[in-house]
Amino acid sequence: MGKRKTKEEATQASASTASSRKKEKKTAEPLESRLYGEPVPAEEARERWLERYDKKQKKSKNARGSGGNKKEDTDEEVLLARCHYRQAEVDGCIFNLNDDAYVKGEEGKPNYIGRIVELFETTDGEPYFTAQWFFKAEDTVIGKDHSSLIDSRRVFLSNMRDDNPLDCIVSKIQIAQVSPNMDLVAKQRTIPSSCDLYYDMSYSPTYSTFANLSIESTRAGSETSSTISSEVSFDGAEGECKPVSEKSSSISLPTKPEIALLDLYSGCGAMSTGLCLGAAISGINLVTRWAVDLNQYACESLRLNHPETVVRNETAENFLALLKKWEQLCRKFSLLKADEDVENLEEKEEEEEEEEDDDDDDEGDEKDDEFSEEVFEVEKILGICFGDPNESQKKGLYFKVRWKGYGPSEDTWEPFGGLGDCKERLCEFVEDGYRSKILPLPGDVDVICGGPPCQGISGFNRFRNVEAPLDDPKNHQMVVFMDIVEYLKPKFVLMENVVDILKFAQGFLGRYAIGRLVAMNYQARLGLLAAGCYGLPQFRMRVFLWGARPTEKLPQYPLPTHEVVVRGGIPNEFERNTVAFDEDQPCKLEKALLLGDAISDLPSVTNFESRDEMPYSKAPKTDFQKYIRLSRNELGVFASRCQSSQKAMLFDHCPLQLNEDDYQRVCRIPKKKGANFRDLPGVLVRPDNVVEWDKSVERVFLPSGKPLVPDYAMSFVRGTSTKPFGRLWWDETVPTVVTRAEPHNQIILHPEQDRVLTIRENARLQGFLDFYKLCGPVKERYIQVGNAVAVPVARALGYALGLAYRGICDEEPLLVLPQKFPNSLKRVPSESIEDDVNS
Repeated sequence: MGKRKTKEEATQASASTASSRKKEKKTAEPLESRLYGEPVPAEEARERWLERYDKKQKKSKNARGSGGNKKEDTDEEVLLARCHYRQAEVDGCIFNLNDDAYVKGEEGKPNYIGRIVELFETTDGEPYFTAQWFFKAEDTVIGKDHSSLIDSRRVFLSNMRDDNPLDCIVSKIQIAQVSPNMDLVAKQRTIPSSCDLYYDMSYSPTYSTFANLSIESTRAGSETSSTISSEVSFDGAEGECKPVSEKSSSISLPTKPEIALLDLYSGCGAMSTGLCLGAAISGINLVTRWAVDLNQYACESLRLNHPETVVRNETAENFLALLKKWEQLCRKFSLLKADEDVENLEEKEEEEEEEEDDDDDDEGDEKDDEFSEEVFEVEKILGICFGDPNESQKKGLYFKVRWKGYGPSEDTWEPFGGLGDCKERLCEFVEDGYRSKILPLPGDVDVICGGPPCQGISGFNRFRNVEAPLDDPKNHQMVVFMDIVEYLKPKFVLMENVVDILKFAQGFLGRYAIGRLVAMNYQARLGLLAAGCYGLPQFRMRVFLWGARPTEKLPQYPLPTHEVVVRGGIPNEFERNTVAFDEDQPCKLEKALLLGDAISDLPSVTNFESRDEMPYSKAPKTDFQKYIRLSRNELGVFASRCQSSQKAMLFDHCPLQLNEDDYQRVCRIPKKKGANFRDLPGVLVRPDNVVEWDKSVERVFLPSGKPLVPDYAMSFVRGTSTKPFGRLWWDETVPTVVTRAEPHNQIILHPEQDRVLTIRENARLQGFLDFYKLCGPVKERYIQVGNAVAVPVARALGYALGLAYRGICDEEPLLVLPQKFPNSLKRVPSESIEDDVNS
């Protein structure tokens, strides 16, 4: 991979509109139509539409705009013109250049919406017009299932154009251009009441992109137009579009202010770590200020490696509820402007507390009251949460309390309504928390990243809801993720997920995610990136969805730096979302990274290794190994945030200890390429690649009495699989790092040692730097690594994010990374990066 074919581009439904429209003309009732007025002077016409007057001219690739053009990669002959016009008459109505109109659709389907950007008479004397198309939400990647997320009057201007007979025009339509605005109420006030539709963004099928309108896409003011154009503000007001000029885009940041990142569903922090690394290379100081995950051990790992981060071990739903309560508390104590919700907050909590007290009184009437006269005094409030920390089936807002005269072991979680007599302590806690930003308020977060789990679409789930995937509670985190984005309104969003969100139910969940962002007036772009393309010995294709406020540049996708061995499929409809060089695009890719390149320098260990730390026993052999061993100080990022040992140590280089039976089996697997259970005695492989028992060989049993070759290995995938007890080899790659280390149904054995790959070896395959230490039992550490976003992919995305944040990226969807990235830029100042980008 790394390259892709360029033919059959723009295969989406919109690609057939031109030809279908021309066929429809033959059966529709003809309207009276003619070109109107005086022709455009010949010299002006040739200057503006040169291709119409050059007999040798063909429509070149992307000649009608950047990606997503219906005619890209088709060398169709250009319709030659005898002359051009500024006006046309259809059914008694005058149409001007840049008027918007309904255009005949296919039989039984709605009419198309287009802008008339050219009026001409062909050399055959036929009147034609060129339409630049608008898309309704249901005609974009969002689709019909989620079009209700978008205002029904909102359309999106594309760069897709084609030529049509003049009598395909049906009628005029009033479309207003309005300023994109995150304040949806304020935006509605700018939409003229007299317009039929409005637009504030462009749409391109290429990488399913919704973006700010380019200067070229705005209506040409020199021509007469019947379209209403509301006032488009570019003054930089909050939530309004502020395009970056050429001059401003070349200004280097004099300092590196802290850019705040919230990592949702953070796991052990791989995604945010990679983003911060890449952002640092691009010249910005991205810091993970907050992280949220439900897995206790993953939170411990993230906290250990990122002590600067406030790590919350809770559900995303409870986190969102807490954010809303926190904002109300800040308003209550006059840290923010008060609103009606604040006045009701304490009253509601006190009512709930009174109900709880009543219940407790009913239950405790017969209890002794020997402690009734003891008074407990709050010494300090230590923490805050929303949920049920006492497991009392009473969900709500709680504070962690240190009691005067008692130690930490007596700390308790107390409901907000029960702390009415210690407002001073509450005020101190809220004021301190507000200053230190223990929780983000709307406007505090610059970037939100996360990979909401969607277990309801897993192939292992036999009860998947194909008709309504969001009704499945296992897919609800996609909704919660977008709800948090909507509440905090960060400048940038990056969502990661498995490819199945584009495969399952015609991509229902992926389309929903894009629809939510666009409904919030975020720019959006969707791409598929393979980890191996960025220097890892595994394929691991994942979906990445960018979002950017209209005031910001929409980040690009970094093109591959390495060749890769392709494994697994991509949904056909989203094939063009794969981030890769085009087949005919010149590029210089590094060779694919192999298993030996990543782990051959690690010390030999046995199945019974239990040390969490050990010294390196070999020198690094490859560039990958040299980079992965860099210390925090050598890397120049996170250097002052963690204490590092004086001597470089290797962490987590221990395997899942196999039980005695499995260990005996592994010891019998030959140490050669392609070895697996089929090499054990008693197994025959038929010509059709199906295994069967060799009846001429007596079945071998282990000392435990169990068979050497288990029945499940013979029947796995109907006897066709080579995965059970499969041994990896040095010159191979792995399909993807998984969360479980059992060898029963996957190829995970070390090439030359009788064990599965260690936690650290798996971490290397994910691009974790060796200094990144993990917490928890062995199985939990495997889960953390297997669930992680590949660090080099996140690092490349972080670099693209940094360029977008600084406003020095262009409107193209793809970015060519510097040669030898990231080593080439490890210590390069930001000014040099900017010069390279602008050159």
